[in-house]
Amino acid sequence: MTDKYARVRTDDGVAVGDYDDGVVTTDDGEYGPDEYDLLAPCEPSAFYCVGRNYGEKVEQMGYDVPEKPDFFIKGPTSLLDPGADIEYPSFTEELTYAGELAAVIGEPCHELAESEVDDAVWGYTILNDLDCLDQERRTARKAFDGSAPLGPVVADVDPLGLDIRTHVAGELRQEDNTENMFIEPREVISFLSERFTFRPGDVISFGSPANPGLLEPGDEVAIEYEGIGILRNTVVE
Repeated sequence: MTDKYARVRTDDGVAVGDYDDGVVTTDDGEYGPDEYDLLAPCEPSAFYCVGRNYGEKVEQMGYDVPEKPDFFIKGPTSLLDPGADIEYPSFTEELTYAGELAAVIGEPCHELAESEVDDAVWGYTILNDLDCLDQERRTARKAFDGSAPLGPVVADVDPLGLDIRTHVAGELRQEDNTENMFIEPREVISFLSERFTFRPGDVISFGSPANPGLLEPGDEVAIEYEGIGILRNTVVE
């Protein structure tokens, strides 16, 4: 059985606890689904996001296959809780989604060898890398407030061999497996740790399969990763 952890707000405050079939057990007690609000599982100081890491995505966008991780950074205000509304940005007419596996760092670390990565990672969760395609350059497209829905939980899973499915308004838009990444997660984390000192709660995501179609107000985005769960958010005007 996979160990899972959730961050929740209860009448006793915000806490992190073990998650089992909707029940969260913290130091303060046990809470059923009606007794808490589910929050993003961490509060990152930064999101380190890798792109161009799946064959279908490279073909979709006409990119070259990267030899090294191709990354960008979102700030902490990009964080959005699971279940929270995605507010359609006023500055775009082409909002899209990307269902990504993401690692959550568990301890301060820098210059990690690949063999050291597992000890530094708390677990894995799901990121929706929202993207305004009609904006110029990746920071303008991707690093706006609420552009990183995250959750629902952190799971102690091996990041390789996980099935991925994304439904938008009930339609299957993405289906793949993390085995098909060009650069696997431990290599990505080691590479980035040469350049950055990670803090507990920082998030590193590993790219998305091809993501056809745009988002419209009213669409629910449901991203499922095997062994983790489903991240759901709905687009609103």
